[in-house]
Amino acid sequence: MPTVKVGDINMYYEVHGQGGALILIPGAGANGRTSWFRQLSAFKKHYRVVTFDPRSVGKSSRPKEPYRFRALADDVVGLMDHLAIKKANVLGQSMGGLVAQELAIDYPDRVLKLVLVSSSLAGGPTIPTNPALAEAMGYAEGATEIDFSKVDTRKTMKVVIGMSFNKRLYRIAMQFMSRFFVKLEELDGMWDQLRAVFGHNTFDRLHLIKARTLVIAGAEDRIVPPHTSEVLAGKIPNARLIMVKGGSHVLTVEMTSRFNREVLDFLSHVA
Repeated sequence: MPTVKVGDINMYYEVHGQGGALILIPGAGANGRTSWFRQLSAFKKHYRVVTFDPRSVGKSSRPKEPYRFRALADDVVGLMDHLAIKKANVLGQSMGGLVAQELAIDYPDRVLKLVLVSSSLAGGPTIPTNPALAEAMGYAEGATEIDFSKVDTRKTMKVVIGMSFNKRLYRIAMQFMSRFFVKLEELDGMWDQLRAVFGHNTFDRLHLIKARTLVIAGAEDRIVPPHTSEVLAGKIPNARLIMVKGGSHVLTVEMTSRFNREVLDFLSHVA
């Protein structure tokens, strides 16, 4: 099992394929093994694909003390150093998109191209949140933090899965699988990550991103409002926006062919 000491954690990672480096950053509470099962076979034909479990999640260790959000970006750089990767294409999904933003801002010389998928936005104007999701997460308008100890984790997971997928078959399948394969204690790491997000701000620094950027999102995303992607594309220089009609939060699974094609076309285009 490949692991590397990065900062105060041991990080689990995998490398697939050969070529230029492509680093995939999963969303909140997600690990690198299950997040990209519909992408790896396509991407590894063209790139040296690096997946990993972020701190607090999966096979990576969970720090005893709370950490700042930037630590998630620093971890990626530490992994790149370990693998002798000077520069890489970086793709971040949902909250992983926040990590990718921070990485591109703080380490501009390490990022070739940037792909933000159904990406969140930290700081700046308030983006409307689906009331059902806010309630499930225990979020009150104007709050600066959430008391995660009072959140019903199983209920929250059910709501999040239901809203992440637009196709009924996927919703049913994922709800069923989560009951047997997702242990509630494993979600504690997700709460660590979400705590770190509060107070974090990339909005005022998005103009510092130098990497050519693709922002891709589903027009019917019920987790991260599509307007978020429009704001991102407008704030990031040299950003291209693709809004997929009918797309959900999890484009990577529900619209695999379209998603993979758009990403590979963007990465291969010489500009």
